[in-house]
Amino acid sequence: MSAHTVSKLRKGEKGVIKSFSDQAMSLKLLEMGCLPGCEVRLDAIAPFGDPICINVGGCYSLSLRLNEASVIELE
Repeated sequence: MSAHTVSKLRKGEKGVIKSFSDQAMSLKLLEMGCLPGCEVRLDAIAPFGDPICINVGGCYSLSLRLNEASVIELE
């Protein structure tokens, strides 16, 4: 069974960050405020599906490429 990640959310769906599957990418995501325990919501998807826009903790929007979003594992 594959992990549930931000890249698999549908528009309007929410999830809570559990962990990261890539150590190198996790530092970048942590610096952007994607912290374990933080709620994220998928707000928008570009016409060809990449990038996506997520709302982090109800505070701000963040655009991510799908390969970055696939690193963020959800509870």
